Amino acid sequence: MALVSMNELLPKAKANKYAVGQFNMNNLEFAQAIVDAAIELNSPFIYGVSEGALKYMGIEFTVAIAEAAAKKSGLPIALHLDHGSSFEVAMKCIRAGFSSVMFDGSHYSFEENIRLTKEVVKAARAMGVSVEGELGTIGGVEDDISVDEEHANLAKPEEAIRFYEETGVDCLAIAVGTAHGMYAGEPNIHFDIIEQVSKAIPVPVVLHGGSGVPDEMIRKAIAAGVGKINVNTENQVACTETIRAVLNKDAKIYDPRKYLTPARNAMVEVVKSKIQLFGSSNQA
Repeated sequence: MALVSMNELLPKAKANKYAVGQFNMNNLEFAQAIVDAAIELNSPFIYGVSEGALKYMGIEFTVAIAEAAAKKSGLPIALHLDHGSSFEVAMKCIRAGFSSVMFDGSHYSFEENIRLTKEVVKAARAMGVSVEGELGTIGGVEDDISVDEEHANLAKPEEAIRFYEETGVDCLAIAVGTAHGMYAGEPNIHFDIIEQVSKAIPVPVVLHGGSGVPDEMIRKAIAAGVGKINVNTENQVACTETIRAVLNKDAKIYDPRKYLTPARNAMVEVVKSKIQLFGSSNQA
């Protein structure tokens, strides 16, 4: 099966009150773990790829891995640029074979964010590629981007609605109190913002910073209108902690397969738990 745009995944999720997981691909083992979990649970999913991951893996290898996963699994899989910083980066990914892109103009003024996002939407739509926009500033750390709590800004519902109406994005990430990375305590999620925006626009709201959010909060966010949830840090933690445990147990191991295999297995369990929590099992 070929890669699909998020428009083949998310409208159904919003209509049926579940969420599709975006699981970030950081290397081959991440990609394998994600697709193996999805195969077991017959779930659609989205490979998220940050600009940092693109630099690490190379765009050609990234696309080839995602295409191989789609062919192997027969599942509807989107390959999505996560937090694209410019029109040029988005176009590079589209030309390489990405089926979806995010343009993150949240650090620009509201009007400039609209203008730049519209340019990406116009170009992407001509290629059958879906676009995610972002409004408000999501805190935490993602690759080289760090936003402290003081500078994280919640999205204003009236601006989010206008942003959708003027850009026509296929899904909209809004800052509602979550953050990239793991939480020191429970996040303060503003479910009222999610609900107000979701009721006013036909496309799903996206929840960034899904790692470490308590299960009940995730269920409440989905009920309020979230149709896409991003997860990365929990897989990174599971991978690294497993590798560390294996090497601490046996310092003589030198074959990467001896520690990457259990690390991959640990990530499979993380992804399976998220798919079940998001309600996307048997929705492929």
